[in-house]
Amino acid sequence: MRTLRLALGQINPTLGDLEGNSDKIIAMIGRARDLDADLVAFPEMAITGYPAEDLLYKESFIKDNLRAMERVMDASRDIAVAVGFVDADADTYNACAVGFQGELVDTYHKVHLPTYGVFDEDRYFKAGSTCPVYLINGVRVGINICEDIWYPAGPISVQRDLGAEVIVNINASPYHAGKSLARERMIATRAVDNSVFVAYLNTVGGQDELVFDGASMVFDQAGNLLARAPQFCEDLLVADLDADALFSSRLHDPRFRKDRPGNGSLSETSAGCTVQVSPVRERERRPLPKKDENCLLDSEAEVYGALVLGTRDYVQKSGFSKVLIGISGGIDSALTACVAVDALGKEKVVGVAMPSRYSSEGSVADAKVLACNLGIDLWEVPILPAHDVFLDMLKPHFGDLPENVAEENLQSRIRGNIIMSLSNKFGFLILTTGNKSEMAMGYATLYGDMVGGFAVLKDVPKTLGYDLARWRNANAVPGGAIPEAILVKPPSAELKPEQKDQDTLPPYDILDAVVKAYVEEDRSYQDMVDMGFDAQVVRQVIATVDRNEYKRRQAPPGVKITPRAFGKDRRLPIVNRYRQF
Repeated sequence: MRTLRLALGQINPTLGDLEGNSDKIIAMIGRARDLDADLVAFPEMAITGYPAEDLLYKESFIKDNLRAMERVMDASRDIAVAVGFVDADADTYNACAVGFQGELVDTYHKVHLPTYGVFDEDRYFKAGSTCPVYLINGVRVGINICEDIWYPAGPISVQRDLGAEVIVNINASPYHAGKSLARERMIATRAVDNSVFVAYLNTVGGQDELVFDGASMVFDQAGNLLARAPQFCEDLLVADLDADALFSSRLHDPRFRKDRPGNGSLSETSAGCTVQVSPVRERERRPLPKKDENCLLDSEAEVYGALVLGTRDYVQKSGFSKVLIGISGGIDSALTACVAVDALGKEKVVGVAMPSRYSSEGSVADAKVLACNLGIDLWEVPILPAHDVFLDMLKPHFGDLPENVAEENLQSRIRGNIIMSLSNKFGFLILTTGNKSEMAMGYATLYGDMVGGFAVLKDVPKTLGYDLARWRNANAVPGGAIPEAILVKPPSAELKPEQKDQDTLPPYDILDAVVKAYVEEDRSYQDMVDMGFDAQVVRQVIATVDRNEYKRRQAPPGVKITPRAFGKDRRLPIVNRYRQF
């Protein structure tokens, strides 16, 4: 029986850590070899980390990555290895090295280079033009990279026409909510349409604003899921693929006996070839250890897992020992603290309460209860003395003018100075607490509550924040919950007496729906009115979102969890006079 034992190394690389990433890859090669795997594959650009961005303009980086790839190939003793790296000749390529017995056998160059959303690969790479098939233990294996498999008439069809029985697609595919199901449907469709096994291998981990969720999977030719790796953690997924059973099923499928048109993006001259990688080995394999079926997480658990992983990796890969969070007694700082504790451990999280003359007794008490529940230190630094001094200093210039947003924002900027001073003194990273609804509307103070190094909730709408808080409470260890008082009280910045967010903003359930339509879906004013939104609210949201682009450009990075996040995902000019009304 022709069987390919395939191992998928779902690893969490650190961008630029060529030695550390190679060590991790080589260690997992050893694990796959111990399990009698014929082929072990690793994600797209696993050696460098993804996306490497303008590091790819550094010749030294390219050369060091090539040396690291050769070191990985040296480890391919008695097992075929496929690993993502950056290849270079007269140009650079997003590539996969294929090796066996310590030698580099062949290199595949990614054909379809994405340049949309967070991707910018045309800036750095030249597209490949050949789609080889590799003979590994008598089984024909096509290897391609990420975007290549999203095209029905792309590398997969060329490799299928060359006889590929297994397709291994290596990825660095960023997460957003709901994407895993769309991927699964697409991969199952490719398997059925081409009558092949399809193995989809994804990286895992956080890199700046991006989170890679793993969830690697293997489908058979009928579109059945054979195996899946967990989300948000490293794993070695191993599956036995029966090539003889595949051949038998193809005998009953006449589709591939007929002439097939050449695909649109690969020229007729750019076919592939068959490359011998490893010989057929007659051996008795040990059975694979039994593994629990890994189901996809539900929606709140998935988003929360992305926030935890993105926060953990940003903090740890950046080399910080602890984090500071301004704890106000509100929902956003409470949820941010929970994510930080779950990501880093309670001993690495310090809350800072900075009450003002307008802070309610309830908010101060809620902050203390939250800190106690989570087991984190809470440092209290009242801002009233500083606020009074600033008002006295500014009085000659403010004169008798009525108080307005200047006096309100002054309090936030005092808090920003305090928490930045603590960060400077102790070397702790500040986690900001603003959410996507506030970032959209500019409902945040530049150089005040926007001060910090990482914005955990930057892409989390306010209404989703409440859902995540309730989910976290339902799944927390006893005593580790957000106080109910925080969940039920009206949101307020508490910068003036009796202040409520809804004094300035539309109700959050309405605001979040309009922001989604405008920011994530690029709906026009008329589109949104036709969808049933109040015209005045739509005008307010559009005008305010557009006006506050300069603020968002100065905001810290944060975890992307929606299809279109503020940051590198949505690129608008700061100076911009286009108006829809």
